[in-house]
Amino acid sequence: MSVLKKTLTLLIGNTDDLSYLRLPKGRVDTRKLSERELIQRESKIGRELFGPIPKGHEREFFCLDQSTCIWYESYKDADGKEVSSTTRYEIQGDKILKAQEGARYSYIEGRELDNLLQAIQLYYERVMRKVYEKDPMTGQPLGSS
Repeated sequence: MSVLKKTLTLLIGNTDDLSYLRLPKGRVDTRKLSERELIQRESKIGRELFGPIPKGHEREFFCLDQSTCIWYESYKDADGKEVSSTTRYEIQGDKILKAQEGARYSYIEGRELDNLLQAIQLYYERVMRKVYEKDPMTGQPLGSS
């Protein structure tokens, strides 16, 4: 089993059908896109890292910079009331601070930390390849030697 498949299995469970991770084909000159447009494209990748999005749910996951990632999720509960939450993860050296609404701050550890680090790694690799069309290891354009 490949490292990528092991990582996905840890994050989302069943990896038999990963078709939902594919992005539409087509080259885009990212230099002509605004920061907001780039974040939207990156978020298309990030929102799918944790598996299929349940019907009626919205999910966003993206990294603002090298030390800040955002997770947003919203849906309607059984009573039709809109429920949403935003979590900011701040990388601080060898720790990650989880900041949630209502002034809840805590450093994550254990499985939560491992899962987030794996998700960030997958996010970076996929964003580099699919949005910026660069090799995530070298930063060189894909297809160049």
